[in-house]
Amino acid sequence: MNLTISGHHLEVTPALRSYVTEKLDRIMRHFDQVVDVKVLLTVEKQKEKARRQRAECNIHVKGNDMFAQSSHQDLYAAVDDLVDKLDRQVGRHKDRIQDHHHAAPKRLM
Repeated sequence: MNLTISGHHLEVTPALRSYVTEKLDRIMRHFDQVVDVKVLLTVEKQKEKARRQRAECNIHVKGNDMFAQSSHQDLYAAVDDLVDKLDRQVGRHKDRIQDHHHAAPKRLM
C-alpha cells in the first residue's frame, strides 16, 4: 500500500502522521486489496471555527476509487470521522465484490 499524507496550510508532524497511519490500519485489517491512499489535511481560514480543520482521503482499491472528507473543530476528530466513513465505504465495496451466489443444485435424470 502506498500512503501519502500531505498538509495544506499545515505542517504534518510525526505525531499526526503516526495517528493517521494507525487509524488507516483499521481499513487494511478489513480489506487487504488497497493499492494507494492519499490523505490531505487542511486548515481553512474561515470565520466559523467549528469546521476549520478538514481531512480528505482518496483510496484506490482494485476496481474502484473511494473518496471521503470530514470537517471538525479538532483535526484528530476530523481524522476519526474520516476513517469511519472510509471504513463503511470499504465494507460496502467488499460486500459487492464477494460472490453471494450459491451453486445450482444438481439435477438427477
